[in-house]
Amino acid sequence: MTTFDKREEGFERKFAHDEEMRFKANARRNRLLGLWAAEKLGISGDEASEYAKAVVRADFQAPGDDDVFQKVREDFAAKGVQQSDHQIRRTMDELLLEAMRQIADEA
Repeated sequence: MTTFDKREEGFERKFAHDEEMRFKANARRNRLLGLWAAEKLGISGDEASEYAKAVVRADFQAPGDDDVFQKVREDFAAKGVQQSDHQIRRTMDELLLEAMRQIADEA
């Protein structure tokens, strides 16, 4: 194996690792977002955990974050919870950073 091949293999491993970490961070962010939204919706306990799981599952409907945003937005609208789109998206961004910190702390 040449030095170039070894280097290429290293980049491929790093890419795979980075993608796995991105997936884990997004899933954790979605769970945290679900718990945040559940609190706003007046849901607690096991129901809040189930709601958070539903938010995580919503992310598998379409690529990107819009499916998660739409779920929370629609649930808030259905229950009359007043949160702007900006606030929801800002919370999503903040919770992604928190999720990445938590994952890094676990490593």
